[in-house]
Amino acid sequence: MQTVSIDDFTRQAFDFIVVGGGTAGLAVASRLAQDGKFTVGVLEAGGVATGRDEVEIPGFFGRALQTDIDWKFETTPPGTEGGVKDNWPRGKALGGSSAINYMGWTRAGRADYDAWAQLGNAGWGWDDLLPFFKKSETFHPPSSSAQDKFGIGYDINTFGTSGPIHISYAEDYSQAHQPWLKGLNSLGVETNPAHFSGSNAGLWANLSSVNPRTKTRSFATEYCSLAGSNLCILTEALVEEIVLGKADGGYVASGVRFTHNGQEYTVSASREVILSAGTVKSPQLLELSGVGNPEILSRAGIDVKVDSPMVGENLQEHKALIFIVDVDPELDNPDELILDAERAAAVREQYARDKSGPLGEIPSSYAMVPFTTTIQQDALEKIYSQAHALAEPSPAKKAILEQRLRDPDNIGLVEYFFKLGAGAFGGKDSRHGILAQILQQPFAAGSIHVQPKSAAKEDPVIEIGYYHGPAGDVDLELMLQSTRFARSIMLAPPFNSVVKQPFLPPASVFEDDEQLKQVVLNGTRAALHAVGTCSMGGDAGIGGGVVNERLQVYGVQRLRVADASVMPLQISAHIQATVYAIAEKAAHMILEDVGAQ
Repeated sequence: MQTVSIDDFTRQAFDFIVVGGGTAGLAVASRLAQDGKFTVGVLEAGGVATGRDEVEIPGFFGRALQTDIDWKFETTPPGTEGGVKDNWPRGKALGGSSAINYMGWTRAGRADYDAWAQLGNAGWGWDDLLPFFKKSETFHPPSSSAQDKFGIGYDINTFGTSGPIHISYAEDYSQAHQPWLKGLNSLGVETNPAHFSGSNAGLWANLSSVNPRTKTRSFATEYCSLAGSNLCILTEALVEEIVLGKADGGYVASGVRFTHNGQEYTVSASREVILSAGTVKSPQLLELSGVGNPEILSRAGIDVKVDSPMVGENLQEHKALIFIVDVDPELDNPDELILDAERAAAVREQYARDKSGPLGEIPSSYAMVPFTTTIQQDALEKIYSQAHALAEPSPAKKAILEQRLRDPDNIGLVEYFFKLGAGAFGGKDSRHGILAQILQQPFAAGSIHVQPKSAAKEDPVIEIGYYHGPAGDVDLELMLQSTRFARSIMLAPPFNSVVKQPFLPPASVFEDDEQLKQVVLNGTRAALHAVGTCSMGGDAGIGGGVVNERLQVYGVQRLRVADASVMPLQISAHIQATVYAIAEKAAHMILEDVGAQ
């Protein structure tokens, strides 16, 4: 990996500077540097996480959260009903959140991406993005025995075969897998034989960003091998500001100011600065640089350079609710590795010896279900009327979301997944599992902004009341109604042989609307898929977003944003694969625009 010293970095002349060495940043930088024509510098606030067990070992997913490689952000509730304080983990290391996430690898439906283009962002529909999805990945097909035994279906033509990120299905699944599939089938959720091909609705075994040959996490650092010494990466470098100068009546980005080991430096880019600091940090850095809402900037004591009112707005997050259930104690349960030190040591030794055993893969399957399945028709029509009366989001976005309320086929709008094990919740004598319910496309949005008298080292204010305001009321009703389908899943045979009864909340709560409402209000948390804070503006321009369809920041020349923050609407998928596709497309467009392709 091309990490360099501060002296070597500051001596280098760069064509491009990429702010953030995360999921998108390393992909963009490596593609720009790949053919050797350009020198690319990457500034990453964190260090190197490669080689750490909590990063590399798939079965240790989640252990990197709340460590030194996590920004450990927290949300600020709006102070009214529908607001809770929530942890927002984000990767602070080379690889960014791809180094600490749960490795889910999914694509949304065709309609999700076509909606971006429908909003006026030409070139961002499904057909436009598919080549970039494929470019990022190397797909490893499952064995024929795994396909037959576990009902794994896919269309080989929709996958990439030579990208940096290795993706795979698990070769073994828990004893709950078949009852889960059959139970959902009995409720009308059909198995999807090609969930990566444009419709993700239905039930399917999931892929993970796990290299099946090495049984390790595959993450953004693997992009670095595409480039040579013309890719220079400086870690422990906190960017404070994008340097903007006046030009042609506007502003132009010429470089960045950053700190490293307590010293301040400025580095220049002769062509462009690319901001890939993620949904939380990218809007913060724009505001610290004088690009944003004048009222917010003035309150923070920042000189206004570009009046860009949507910076930090449009924050959208998947809303997750976890049900802990009692399960059949005779089933193999991952909690036993927490409760039984001797067994845990044996499993660890097995992985160290030949990478076999449960630590080397992540078996999971998802049910992506439209509202027409999870919610009864009369209740859904009431929610539709409630949504139609909303003043926000914008009319164009609201029309898309309203249409999806009645779409029975192509998009899974509520995700359900089940896993045995709940972190040994309840002690040695109990066995539990987790059933998760995740709202994919919320009506309500939040914001991320600098604090008053702010600096880059201070966390921005993340304000997202999951059920705040009239739009939050719609989301609350969608989640509340969908909990009844979650209860139906628990009761559906043969899955009801796995789940004995709800544990937290108890079964009685599902019979009391007010108690259930409080469970949803107080129990909803982020699914860690935040998007939208520097979104593409489309037809609305700077009044509806921060960047154009080429990802160029409105009002600033030679500055782009390339990360999850540019998504104008949330998608029905875990966002990792889409972020890589955005990065691949961003690099392609940049090279087009500088005449290299």
